[in-house]
Amino acid sequence: MIAPLSDTKALVTGSSRGIGRATALALAAAGSDVAVHYHSQKQAAVDVAKEIERMGRQSLVIHADLENPDDRNKMFSKIQERWGSLNILVANAAATSFKTVLELKPYHLHRTYAVVVESFVDAAQKALPLIQASARPGRIIAISSLGSQYTLPRYANIGSAKAALESMVRYLANEFGPYGITCNAVAPGVVATDSSQYYAKEHYVQFLEAVTRRTPLGRLVTDTDVAQAVLLLAGEGAGMITGQILQIDGGAGLSAPGFDALSPS
Repeated sequence: MIAPLSDTKALVTGSSRGIGRATALALAAAGSDVAVHYHSQKQAAVDVAKEIERMGRQSLVIHADLENPDDRNKMFSKIQERWGSLNILVANAAATSFKTVLELKPYHLHRTYAVVVESFVDAAQKALPLIQASARPGRIIAISSLGSQYTLPRYANIGSAKAALESMVRYLANEFGPYGITCNAVAPGVVATDSSQYYAKEHYVQFLEAVTRRTPLGRLVTDTDVAQAVLLLAGEGAGMITGQILQIDGGAGLSAPGFDALSPS
């Protein structure tokens, strides 16, 4: 049986760990060669690349600070030199400081918006000619967040950036559609990653328990759940899905808070 993404090339930003790592491995398992991008965790990125190669796929390990335009140029130059084309772009990398609005400084906002929004737009622009060099339709998929719709404690910086990211997804879907490229986002609920642990700090265990209680499917989202949603949008069957934000939260966002006491036991 031919793998669904056989002979495709993918770039996953922030793929040395967490959701990015799971996504890179899922794409490789589906038949795609994958460029593994990292910022600070080189060995972890190399380990992901080795796993991809054990599946019989090609991998590239690419270092880039996505806040830096020169680094972004080098990332795409390396893909151009090695592969000459690209089919799938997954914008997963993010950076933030968990602070209240009153605590935010200009440099906090600048870095978060540069990594989440500016680098996404730049990557889409640079991916376009590489996708056009391939005979297959293109897929651009952004990883968003629960905080794009909800106001969460100390989350204004990254939450507002993710909201801007989702808006940009819709604009790109409209403008890139004539090129045969779809653009969508996946918005996970709470995923049990080191980022969630850093966010919740000493309240981490209670936080996860509270989210699980509010989730109809009875468990937290995993990085594999998110990766499988990306695979869905990357596949041929999603060719007419574009400009959409796919919620992956096990139903946690279906009910308004405060009504739990009225639910039947």
